[in-house]
Amino acid sequence: MTFEVQKLSMPVQPATPMEMLNRALMSGATPETLEKLLALQERWERNMARKAFDRAMAAAKSELKPIKKNREVSHGVGKTSYKFADLAEIERSVVPILSDHGLSYRFRTQVNDKQIVVTCIVSHQDGHSEENSLPASADTSGAKNAIQALGSTVTYLQRYSLNAALGLSASDDDDAVSVNAVGLNDDEIDQITYAVVASGRTLEWFCKFAHIKELSDLAPERFDAALAYVKKLPKVDNAATE
Repeated sequence: MTFEVQKLSMPVQPATPMEMLNRALMSGATPETLEKLLALQERWERNMARKAFDRAMAAAKSELKPIKKNREVSHGVGKTSYKFADLAEIERSVVPILSDHGLSYRFRTQVNDKQIVVTCIVSHQDGHSEENSLPASADTSGAKNAIQALGSTVTYLQRYSLNAALGLSASDDDDAVSVNAVGLNDDEIDQITYAVVASGRTLEWFCKFAHIKELSDLAPERFDAALAYVKKLPKVDNAATE
């Protein structure tokens, strides 16, 4: 009696560059072949690290909530005022979630001519990282000395570069939000604020220029023109010169 043994076909996994490199070493491959396989392995590792970074960012993003605006700045009666989330509040909200997914961030600061450039670097534990840089002039508004002006701008750019890198948004308390609110939204206010500061001017200057009490009072239909105008302005060292 003859028995026929039927073989089950199993999917064959493609060899990784490291496996190919090991086989080449065992078979006595030439140095040129080994160098090419090593370069292939390095590209493969970078690609895998990038994919792990993207998965981690997507997972973290699904858990990140709008950041509560916990600080308010007022320049006096009749002058501009606004609310924002400070760096400590942002960190309290995002660090635990990022850590759970193997993510972290750090800042790099450079001074080029009279521009301060802060770079937020978001890294994953597998090695991939991405950067987001923002420039601005020193904040010379008020009675700040040179060091305070530098520190104010650095802190400001840290907040904005981190927000941009993580795609964060900010919100007031839920009970303070009006569904009938008329004016700019948070993202539009942030864009105007950054453009004004990057030009070396102050928010007081912009509100006076736009004939409004505070940024949120700017009519939405004026936003595009106002933002384009500010971005085209020549940079100044001190808003007091305006």
